Amino acid sequence: MLAVRVRIGESVMAITAGVRIGPYEILSLLGTGGMGEVYKARDTGLNRIVALKTLPAEKIADAGRKGRFLQEAQAAASLNHPNIVTIYGISEESGVYFIAMEYVAGTTLEQMNGRGALPVKDATKYASDIADALAAAHAAGIVHRDLKPANVIVTQGGRAKLLDFGLAQFIEPVAAPEGETATMRTLPGTIVGTAAYMSPEQAEGRTVDARSDVFSFGLVLYEMLCGQRAFQGGSWIATLAAILQEEPRPLRDIKPAIPAAIEGHVLRCLRKDPAQRFQTMREVQRALAEAALSNGAAEDTPSIAVLPFANLSGGKENEYFGDGLAEEIINALAKVPELRVIARGSAFAFRGKERDLRTVGQRLRVGAILEGSVRTAGNRVRIAAQLINVADESHLWSERYEREMTDIFAIQDDISQAIANALKVKLAAPRRSTSNVEAFQSYLKGLYWYQRYTPESLALAKESFERVLRHDPACAAAYGGLAVYSYGLGALGIRRMTEMAPLAKSAAGNALAIDPTLSEAHSVLGLVVGAVEFDWKAAESHFQAAMAVDPVPPLVRVRYALYFLTPLRRFEEAAAQYRRALETDPLSMMVHYGLAFALYCQGRYDDAIEHAAAAVDLYPDYWLVHFAMGLALSQKGCLRESIASLETAVRLSPSFTLAAGFLAASYVRDGKPEGAEELMDEVMARSSKQYVSPACFAVYHAALGQPDRMFGFFQAALAERDPYLTRMDAEPCFEPFRSDPRYRDLLARMNLG
Repeated sequence: MLAVRVRIGESVMAITAGVRIGPYEILSLLGTGGMGEVYKARDTGLNRIVALKTLPAEKIADAGRKGRFLQEAQAAASLNHPNIVTIYGISEESGVYFIAMEYVAGTTLEQMNGRGALPVKDATKYASDIADALAAAHAAGIVHRDLKPANVIVTQGGRAKLLDFGLAQFIEPVAAPEGETATMRTLPGTIVGTAAYMSPEQAEGRTVDARSDVFSFGLVLYEMLCGQRAFQGGSWIATLAAILQEEPRPLRDIKPAIPAAIEGHVLRCLRKDPAQRFQTMREVQRALAEAALSNGAAEDTPSIAVLPFANLSGGKENEYFGDGLAEEIINALAKVPELRVIARGSAFAFRGKERDLRTVGQRLRVGAILEGSVRTAGNRVRIAAQLINVADESHLWSERYEREMTDIFAIQDDISQAIANALKVKLAAPRRSTSNVEAFQSYLKGLYWYQRYTPESLALAKESFERVLRHDPACAAAYGGLAVYSYGLGALGIRRMTEMAPLAKSAAGNALAIDPTLSEAHSVLGLVVGAVEFDWKAAESHFQAAMAVDPVPPLVRVRYALYFLTPLRRFEEAAAQYRRALETDPLSMMVHYGLAFALYCQGRYDDAIEHAAAAVDLYPDYWLVHFAMGLALSQKGCLRESIASLETAVRLSPSFTLAAGFLAASYVRDGKPEGAEELMDEVMARSSKQYVSPACFAVYHAALGQPDRMFGFFQAALAERDPYLTRMDAEPCFEPFRSDPRYRDLLARMNLG
């Protein structure tokens, strides 16, 4: 391999495979650049692969270069974001400076651009990742200043990650004259960066701010979309002249298929005058998301949302049948690989609301919508269904059925096949949860009640699933429903997990004995053996089996992220699972809660608050998004707002006593210990009538700074196998206690230490 020589004292050492620099063993050279060499190395202390950037000895004498090298590490290390390569540390060993950073296996955008223009869908997806990373950097007071395709790497999982803050400068607010907007600035006077990706103000050595990165972002996106640079010249000076004086060729002249809205957004990024560009990367991100949304019906992949069938039978108790019919059609269509099908949670979010189908289609980013109605009378059923093209609200297909209830399976098949024919996709052979009509109706009732996720509805769901098994003892899905029900009671703190986990495990085992591929059952076993029995290796095996199906149910992704990835502090992967779930379930309450919580765990409180606020707008009565909002606001220091959110969560779900513990903690931090004590006395009194998790008292005593009592309640929660305890290390509120041996002992007993 290529050997790079560095000077140590009076001697020169060749850096090759096997050489040790501090705790790092060099494996191979990854690349070289103006700022130094980058190696693949092994951290021998932590036994992990890292990327190691060194500053060669001959460049140490250059104070400016050395300063920028050190500044790169300091700037990037202050950022914690899934789309920014993580910096582990900066060190100096025998005169050699080096930065250890996350090793990312993937391909740079520069390499990808070398193959030609990227598909619009891929380009905008990577652009959204880059915009998210830059927005986080700007919020931390950092301008990148060297954004270019070579500094963006796309992982094997398809995530774009930003690296190399070597030219980043810290920016700080400048007091604005009265009536003017405050700006951000860096020290002007030098030209640094890569010529083809500079902003005009950077090329002239003028003051730059976050809007300079907006311009460079536009250049990177332009190149991804059409395969050409926006400004080209025979030399670097000619390129700079083009940036300062010329306008880029319109994107649609090069590639007509590029949507006009996206072209407009790119050109706005590339305005010469910073005041005429997007002013923040968040604005850019929202604009691109809206462009993708408006273009959703024109995507290459056909897409559909199946709305709940309107209940014309009279009486809310009959609503379950129309819901179940829609869900069975969703399940049949979801098995078509080339069809994007919106999950039940999002499709049903429009129930009971005045529906403009075009608006619904845009919200869900689909090209077609199935809606219908159902009326039952005795053993007869009448069903009307119609498939609507979102773009012009024309009918692609419609039909009416009036048959005996025993024909319900044939009706489902007919509707699913008609949709497949209209959308020109091939339907897979039907796979039913049961072929018994009585069992089928009870199963639909079980699903209906379970989705409401309250103590009362869960009890009705249990009765329905048990009724299914009386009609059809071989219905694996009913056992799966009982498994989810049992674990849910423990997870919500309604019943002790030590009581519910064996029931959940037994039901899941019965389901898998009938259908070894049932995703729901595997996911519940993953929950039990991981968050209850602390066998994380076995849990991972079950979750892998649960996610081997296509498509992966969104709630299975939620369980994997919340009860497996989060305890193991794999927050970025957890957030990625929530985002994947949002692709087919964009309005899911649980998924939105999970993503807000993942952002909170990463310390991205502003992003968590922003996401939770959007979810609250969607679901003002859903307690979990208020809970996530309250957690993030508390850590942000917005205690009054935190109290308001947590009070709402407690009011909407009084049985979820963990929220009461966090509410009491916010009272304490806001200087209201009497209110906190009164609340916790109420919760303690309630414990004589119903189960109350000890974890809520642990949270309260942590806020009071009483570690002995906190650890006492934690020990009680561990004995009861409260799954919240496995996420304690993700909670910022326990940071002051992490050096306590009792804290490390708790983690070790859960095999998390």
